[in-house]
Amino acid sequence: MKKMTLKGMILAAVFAALTGILTQVQIPLDPVPINLALFAVYLAGALLGPKYGLISMLVYVLLGAVGVPVFSGFSGGLHKLVGPTGGYIAGYILCAFFTGLLSRRWGFRFTTLSAAMLVGLAVCYGLGTAWFMIVTGRDLFTSLTLCVIPFLPGDAVKIALAALLAGRLRAPLQAAGWTE
Repeated sequence: MKKMTLKGMILAAVFAALTGILTQVQIPLDPVPINLALFAVYLAGALLGPKYGLISMLVYVLLGAVGVPVFSGFSGGLHKLVGPTGGYIAGYILCAFFTGLLSRRWGFRFTTLSAAMLVGLAVCYGLGTAWFMIVTGRDLFTSLTLCVIPFLPGDAVKIALAALLAGRLRAPLQAAGWTE
């Protein structure tokens, strides 16, 4: 395993902060708010790769877990991670990892980036929905109706914009030595 670099750690911190900021751009719904956090997660995975993408989201989740108000609605605390939406927040870590891993394997064209992000989203939704079902005792159909289906149109837009932006930012960041 390659050692961590200062540039990689700086970028991981920047994307953890970006996620905390974009999480606040939200439409509050119950039980899961609509926000822009996944846009930052997709970019972290695509631009930073699997290792630093994962680290950036791990930093974000840990900051929130210890009480820094980086979760939606300027909230934080361990209770958010063990609550009904905690699985979706934890899913950001895996989403960034799989987006980064698959974008490295499949390439950085719009279609392949979009596909990598879609897989990352599916992993995030899988973990989040399973956790939601465990915590709330709701069945799969109800959980999907509350926590997944209403978000799909917005997720499609976020993936399209993130894939477009990542595709354009990748080459300049790489030329400047800021990405793998």
